[in-house]
Parts: sequence; structure tokens; C-alpha cells
Amino acid sequence: MNRCFWVNKKNPLYVKYHDEEWGVPSFDDDYLFEMLVLESFQAGLSWECILNKREAFREAFNHFNKEKIASYNEEKVEELLQNTGIVRNRRKILATIQNAKIFMSIQQEFGSFSNYIWSFSKGKITKRKTKKNIVSNSLSDKISKDLMKRGMHFVGTTIIYSYLQAIGIINDHDLDCDWYKKGENI
Repeated sequence: MNRCFWVNKKNPLYVKYHDEEWGVPSFDDDYLFEMLVLESFQAGLSWECILNKREAFREAFNHFNKEKIASYNEEKVEELLQNTGIVRNRRKILATIQNAKIFMSIQQEFGSFSNYIWSFSKGKITKRKTKKNIVSNSLSDKISKDLMKRGMHFVGTTIIYSYLQAIGIINDHDLDCDWYKKGENI
């Protein structure tokens, strides 16, 4: 079986994530929020590190319940900063709280976050056309700029590009990966 070069085949979580989740088009707002949070925490770290801590993140952040996260106070922030199971970064935690509020306002404005995020690609999936790995493109630039204008943090173009890969708007599997070929039928 051919997989993307970056998959650590010794880590069953990573293999499962690549094979069953990464790049699969998602329209579920709960999943879209979870991935936005995880991608923002990944900034400066490896995705494998975040993936290995995913369950701890779920527990710590009330299973990514946007309403609960939006109401976190300083006491909760301090509790999260003591949680050794997650990435303990005050700026990222505060960004998650702010981003939950903005996420919900986008849901109200567009009917769902899915409607909003997929509108940038007009509901289409962008496929990798080259062997060269890139970390941003005009689509991630545009979405990043709009999210920052709305008040989100930790949503730079590189983070958003990774996010678009994860949620399936960009099929960025390696050209020789079996899942790249499967993406042709999406």
C-alpha cells in the first residue's frame, strides 16, 4: 500500500488518521471546529505530536464544545495550562476561546461553518498537481485573511493550508499515494 511520505508507519494512530480521515471532505461543523483547534495548536510543532495528544485535547476542551469553550474564564485557562496531556500555550488557549466565539458567529451568518469554508472553493476540491510540497496557496491566503479580519487568531495561511488539507478541500496526498487516486472519485 502506498501512503504519503510523511506517514510514520510505526504509529497506528498516524496510519489510521492518514488512511481514514486526512483529506476526506468534511461538512460537519463539529469536526471542522475540532480540526481548526488542533491545527492552530500544531503551529510550530509536528502534526504527529498533536495527533498523539488528541484524546487529551478532547477531554480538556469539553469534546470541542464551542459554546462551553467560548465561555471559558481565567480559572479554566489556568487549569488548561496545568494539563500535561495537551500543549500548554496561553496564547493558543486564548485563541481557541476567541476562535470558538468567531466560529459561532460565522455559523449564524452563513447557516453553518461548512457553508462558509466550502464557499471559498465553490464546493470544489483542489487536487495536488505536482510532486512539490507547498505550505500555502492563494486559497489559504484568502481564507486566512478573512478569518483574521473576523478576529480569529492562529489562522495564518500555513495553518489554514494544513486545515484545508485535513478537511478535504485540498486533496494533497502524494501523487503516488493510493488515497490520491481515490480522491479522483470524490
